[in-house]
Amino acid sequence: MHKRADDPFFTEMRNGVVTARSVPIASYRLGLSGVCDVVEFTASPDGVKLPNRDGLYLAAPVEYKRGKEKHDHSDETQLCAQAMCLEEMLSIAIPKGFLYYGETRHRVEIELTTELRDLVKDMADEMHNYFSRGYTPRVKPFKGCRSCSLADICLPELQGKAMTASKYIKQQIEREQ
Repeated sequence: MHKRADDPFFTEMRNGVVTARSVPIASYRLGLSGVCDVVEFTASPDGVKLPNRDGLYLAAPVEYKRGKEKHDHSDETQLCAQAMCLEEMLSIAIPKGFLYYGETRHRVEIELTTELRDLVKDMADEMHNYFSRGYTPRVKPFKGCRSCSLADICLPELQGKAMTASKYIKQQIEREQ
């Protein structure tokens, strides 16, 4: 599913929409960086000038997900973070983005609300706080951990087996007796 989305050299124009794939993004304000699967640019007076294109275009990130819609807001939050990075890079406001779910072959329009943007800011602040403290939060491993790009850093399979130093010492003393 990501094969075409991950090709940074594939850009197309179809029905007036310029589609760029594998777009690097960053926000100095949020301290975030990443890559958008797809950014669609549609003609708009509130947009930006694109190289070798006439007119102005408004950006909208499109995030591809293998599965189906989730019950939490993790996908929407990721999409909003991408939009906020694009806004800072392009000096424009982006009102919406899209999530495409491969399992259901369904595209969902997501309004990038103030509440969603506040959630992204709070989560970025929390992440930077953890990093400055050298703290990795514990997670409850689940099947999605296997396909997560951070699995090598998070090591969720080890966290379930972790124990406190005092418990380990007590266990070792009891074994020796």
